[in-house]
Amino acid sequence: MAASPQQQGQGAQGGSGGGGWSPEQFWSLLDKADRRFARVRDLPLLGRQEPDAFAKAFRAYTQLWRMQQEHRHRLLDAGLRRWQVGEIAARIAHLYYAQYQRTADTALLSEAFVFYHAVLDRAYFLDSDHQLAPAKHLRFLARFLLVALLLGRRAHTVPRLAGDIRALLDDSKKSFQEAEYKEWKHVVQEIFRFLRADSPFMNMRPLRYSYAFDPAPDKLPTVPPTVKKRGLILSDAILCSYYPNEVKFTDLSIDVFRMLQCLEWEPCGSFALNNGYSAQDEGGQNQPNLLKDLRDAALPPNPLKMILNRPSVTHFLTVLATKCEELPSNGIMLIYLSAAGEMGASGFSLDTGEKVRSNFSKFDISSTSHTSSKEDKEPCLWLGCRETEGSNCIYPGDLIPFTRRTLFLVIDSSISYAFKSIHGTERGETAAMLLSPSSRSSGAGFSGDSTRHSGSQFTMFLTAPLQAFCLLIGNNGTDINRDSYNKAEELLSLSLNEWATTLVASSSLHPVWVEVLGDPILRRLLLRFIFCRATHSLFKPTSGKAEFLPTCMPPLPDSVDAQSMLSQSCVMRLASHFGAASQFAFAEITTWPDGDAEEAGVSVVGSSASGHKGMPETASDSDVSYSSTSF
Repeated sequence: MAASPQQQGQGAQGGSGGGGWSPEQFWSLLDKADRRFARVRDLPLLGRQEPDAFAKAFRAYTQLWRMQQEHRHRLLDAGLRRWQVGEIAARIAHLYYAQYQRTADTALLSEAFVFYHAVLDRAYFLDSDHQLAPAKHLRFLARFLLVALLLGRRAHTVPRLAGDIRALLDDSKKSFQEAEYKEWKHVVQEIFRFLRADSPFMNMRPLRYSYAFDPAPDKLPTVPPTVKKRGLILSDAILCSYYPNEVKFTDLSIDVFRMLQCLEWEPCGSFALNNGYSAQDEGGQNQPNLLKDLRDAALPPNPLKMILNRPSVTHFLTVLATKCEELPSNGIMLIYLSAAGEMGASGFSLDTGEKVRSNFSKFDISSTSHTSSKEDKEPCLWLGCRETEGSNCIYPGDLIPFTRRTLFLVIDSSISYAFKSIHGTERGETAAMLLSPSSRSSGAGFSGDSTRHSGSQFTMFLTAPLQAFCLLIGNNGTDINRDSYNKAEELLSLSLNEWATTLVASSSLHPVWVEVLGDPILRRLLLRFIFCRATHSLFKPTSGKAEFLPTCMPPLPDSVDAQSMLSQSCVMRLASHFGAASQFAFAEITTWPDGDAEEAGVSVVGSSASGHKGMPETASDSDVSYSSTSF
């Protein structure tokens, strides 16, 4: 991993002291730091090596921070203003966040939160002697809001920031040109639309891999020692989503936001207890924390992630090529693509399967003629507007050259089926693929416009499966209390573990799935896919309809098929817990394995259990205590 900003700054620890210090040194260093920040602010995040300019910028700002702490009174006499202190802290936070984007180290994300919160809590930008430009203040609040969302500070910090942004824009309307005001008005609308999708119910548990809800890696079922394994791990990921008018904030769509967290480890132990900010802790050391005090040694490193928002295909392929070139020899590359397909402007079609069969039946392999009609075009994903097809659409064949490395593809689109063509044409390594249904289910919680407002159903099943299940059966979470939710999580965990145990014991499991099961994060995605497939296969409105069922390549063993007794019992116990067993088409079997019917609280297949009433508890926002950094 590249050196952190904190580590880079340690070399300058003694640079601010000494008997020869003068305010002129501070102003000179401030000017130098500002120039360095301007150079690194927009540096591309691609590549494993940290640019030297980034380390120099961070070193300059850590020196400034120490100087203003050690010589605050002399600097105030020399003309230092509170807003300037706030700007130094905000830029340190910005550098921390940029380094988090490069390294995926959540310790850096937490430190960014600490510095941002200090600026807000101490009202540095409300200096009576200097009114910060409204646009600059809004950018600060928006950046802080993004960090707070990624850290799950939903109870207090996120609502406060969203309200502050709206109030500041309303109060400063006369300060903006009409076009600029409309842009910020659109940003505010995006924020509140995003928060409606990222509801308290969606935050009942962390989306990250959490020891509180997910099994510890050393407790997971493993394949027999006789099965050959290469020990591959998830190393890198590319996350890309584009739909017209999709729910998003900055460059993060709601689907990428969920997938981003799903590919990380939730901090635990002392890190989780101590990260963040507390208004009661005003003391501490006069320097940023050492990284070793922040990093949770119990957790594996997070995979490096690259988020692409509406990229051109050439840019997407450039990023993919660079990632594959730098991928460790034991690494797996995850590619998440969520976009509309060629089959329709909305991206969804009820007769996709029929269209595919029709296209294949009319294809003459002996014909040398070519046609440009839309009907005969190869299906593709649109990563941008449809005006320039060549630069904005990606075809399954575009990914084949990169199958020289192990790829894990998650395709969420109405034409996801087209990516099956990659299987068998790989250039060296079999690609593992999870492919969404070609049509979204008509379940009560995913009907009409609510689908677009809440994000992708398939992605939700992979990242928040219990919430997706509840929405499918028409339960929006308002009648689920914490105890009922925790019990449902236990039932789901039991089911996922049973599927995992069955998979590792299968003699027909493809080698690429053996490698996937060896990585806890990828394993969790695969098991949630099995749950999604079983749920849709048994759900009465979608049962027996291929367009509503997700698929995977290579195929999984029949023992975890959606219609297997194991899969039916797993879905039944959860459906019965929510009193929704009657919404599923279970087989007429009187004896279920391991007493599943008794565990689920039903005695016969299809009976209903009473629901659980009560309001859900919002995820706690401890709003963190100060690290030992003193502001």
